[in-house]
Amino acid sequence: MKQKTIRIGVDIGGTFTDFVLHDEARGLSATGKRLTTPDQPGRAIVEGIVRLLAETNSTIDQIHSIVHGTTLITNTVLERTGAKIGLLASEGFRDILEMGREIRYDVDDLALEPVPVLVPRHLRLDIPGRLKADGGEFMPLDEQAVRDAVRHLVEEEGIEALAIAFLHSYRNPAHELAARQAVRALYPDLLVSLSAEVAPEIREYERTNTTCVNAYVQPRVHGYLDRLVDDLRVLGFAGELYIMLSSGGITTIGDAKNFPVRLIESGPAAGAMAAAHIARETGQRRVISFDMGGTTAKMCLVEDYAPHIKHDFEAGRLHRFKQGSGLPLKVTVVDMIEIGAGGGSIAGLDALGLLKVGPRSAGSVPGPVCYGRGGTEPTVTDADLMLGYLDPAYFLGGEMGLRDAAAGDAMESRLGRALGIDTPGAARGIQAVVNESMAGATRMHLAENGKDPRDYAMIAFGGAGPVHAYGLAKLLKVRQLIVPPGAGVISAFGFLVAPPTVDFVRGHVSPVARLDWPHVRGLIADMADQARRLLDAASAATVSMRTRLYADMRYVGQGFEVSVGIPAEAIAAGDGGALHEAFGAAYRARFGRAAQGMPVEVVGWRLSASLPIQPISLTRTREEGAEPLRGHRRVDFPDFGPVDTAIYDRYTLAPGVRIVGAALFEERESTFAVGPDCVTEVDPHGHLITTIAADAGTAAA
Repeated sequence: MKQKTIRIGVDIGGTFTDFVLHDEARGLSATGKRLTTPDQPGRAIVEGIVRLLAETNSTIDQIHSIVHGTTLITNTVLERTGAKIGLLASEGFRDILEMGREIRYDVDDLALEPVPVLVPRHLRLDIPGRLKADGGEFMPLDEQAVRDAVRHLVEEEGIEALAIAFLHSYRNPAHELAARQAVRALYPDLLVSLSAEVAPEIREYERTNTTCVNAYVQPRVHGYLDRLVDDLRVLGFAGELYIMLSSGGITTIGDAKNFPVRLIESGPAAGAMAAAHIARETGQRRVISFDMGGTTAKMCLVEDYAPHIKHDFEAGRLHRFKQGSGLPLKVTVVDMIEIGAGGGSIAGLDALGLLKVGPRSAGSVPGPVCYGRGGTEPTVTDADLMLGYLDPAYFLGGEMGLRDAAAGDAMESRLGRALGIDTPGAARGIQAVVNESMAGATRMHLAENGKDPRDYAMIAFGGAGPVHAYGLAKLLKVRQLIVPPGAGVISAFGFLVAPPTVDFVRGHVSPVARLDWPHVRGLIADMADQARRLLDAASAATVSMRTRLYADMRYVGQGFEVSVGIPAEAIAAGDGGALHEAFGAAYRARFGRAAQGMPVEVVGWRLSASLPIQPISLTRTREEGAEPLRGHRRVDFPDFGPVDTAIYDRYTLAPGVRIVGAALFEERESTFAVGPDCVTEVDPHGHLITTIAADAGTAAA
């Protein structure tokens, strides 16, 4: 029997499914890209894995693990295609989903559209029974009412899953556990989500919403994962299958099935983890991660080799940039901003006759016009082709030819005539609009975090990221770009550098001055024990488990809190002063100032546990003796216009090579474009490090 030394990362995007294979025994890395099959995502996964194994002379029984992320959860919420679910709530509180925070997300909109709830009122039922705020019982749970309610929901309404969210269950789960036991006695196969397990935190609106989303997507996730496991087993796969969490860690299939809401940003998180890995390799402590694929662009901050993390998320916003217009969830996610700007984003005219790009995407079917798969509307990829950034004969390494004539005709007929400009002008307009959209979103994201983009380098990846990184960097006044090898599939690489991780939270409100330290230590010990059990279930060696502790803190009287890293020594010593000091530093870093002398309280404790993984690099064997320079072609750069640009085969570039001026660096999955005001070097890991001159010129070459 062959030794299992191969790990594979799979990133399912809206347009392409990306693959990275790494064989630890041979020190071998390989990449691949397939068009996504939206109707059967598993088909593209199986086809891509079979091809990678053939290309690397490997066999299915050598695979130790496959890690992948999915956009299934967020798409299900956005498109409202989840299960029919019911909700059991404390008596008098079944309308909490519609009452919400009682805050209008846009005070100036007289025709404000409320956020649609996932559970209509006739499927939300009251259950007598009440806990006090400290978790003590005020009124016993009426278990007969639970049985009557679930009979009605299942037999008369036909629900597929059930959410249970009672008041104060984060302090005491007894009523929810008893309700689930009563439900399972009647319907053992019904999927049941408890708020005390999904989101054991204060704020019943967010806790209830999170539990409902978990129940809403659970049947679809079960079906998807079961089919994927079956497809891989038919292929002969006998290794481990893991799923990426929204927080950037990976988890088992069983945990993913139980808590699918924790996968809501599963796919995008992988890119951030890859960027953090690359930042460490290049010694960059402050970077902007820029991931532009076929459908969306995602930007996030990576500082001290870790992406920013937050503990709340809004899903399915009615208005992308209006906070409060979506479903608020209590989940741990990588803090990023995502907009509908990708290679497949469709360009058109708005109601005023002005050029707009996205958020609609051509996806993989029919795809951009230049794919020749039936697309008729011009996209960002079509514009990039017209401007010279892409070689029509070398797209996907020559595997897929692009039709530049068809793209030009569509651009002229759909945009050029209406705008009174030629085809290159329309293409320049598309590129300018999409770059400015991404720059605006990035500026806003950094400003919300009190950061200045000029203080950061940028790591660019994704199929379209390296093409647009130079233009975006100039708008943001970022002076250094880093593009890793295999940039077009680097999110799939992110799955291989993400550690097995579990996150826990326990709501517990108390002023710091009156903390019950033995109780706090008990909460933390309980979370650590659960983490060890879950990581043990993943066949992991928990002797090397690393834990990080956080306290959600605020000034007494504030409505929202800041998550603060707390040293374990402070917990062991019961050092309230250390908590005050840590909170003041975190608050000052976030808001620029801290209030002196104001009392501080803790509203919850968090524990994140992870396991170390074997470090890897996505380095490829350089093609010795081959000529790096492939030729030249005219490329239209912002501020410079058409420039005669050198084209390099990235696979032949040796570490230490230094290239001055405009250049295209082509590899199978992406092309990196830099303008005349750049100097690019190849570092020892194969990363392209580009420095943009501060006094960029504006004259055409």
